[in-house]
Amino acid sequence: MAPSTVFMEPDNLLTPKEKNKLRKPVVEKMRRDRINSSIEQLKLLLEKEFQRHQPNSKLEKADILEMTVSYLKQQSQLQMKRSFHKSSQFDFREGYSRCLQEAFHFLSLHKVRTETQTKLLSHFQK
Repeated sequence: MAPSTVFMEPDNLLTPKEKNKLRKPVVEKMRRDRINSSIEQLKLLLEKEFQRHQPNSKLEKADILEMTVSYLKQQSQLQMKRSFHKSSQFDFREGYSRCLQEAFHFLSLHKVRTETQTKLLSHFQK
């Protein structure tokens, strides 16, 4: 069989459909490279978490993605718990402050100050 030569047509002679057909594999490879790079970055970012769940095992891409989703869900739940706890503390402080205001108002209505009222007011002001 005689050697064949491949004749490359200049770009200006290709139709848009032919250009797309030539470009598609290159674009697809770039897309896969981006996906693989991102998965590798996830693996590096969550390496300690992966080692805790599956030590000494080669993780497939699907494993990395599943474990990342699980980790992010877990972090989201922790964040919600922290947020609720902070909200509870704020509500407590707000309620305590309101209670002090009401107590001061009540005690100030009485003209006669007893020793207990004076001690109570002094204690609240601390």
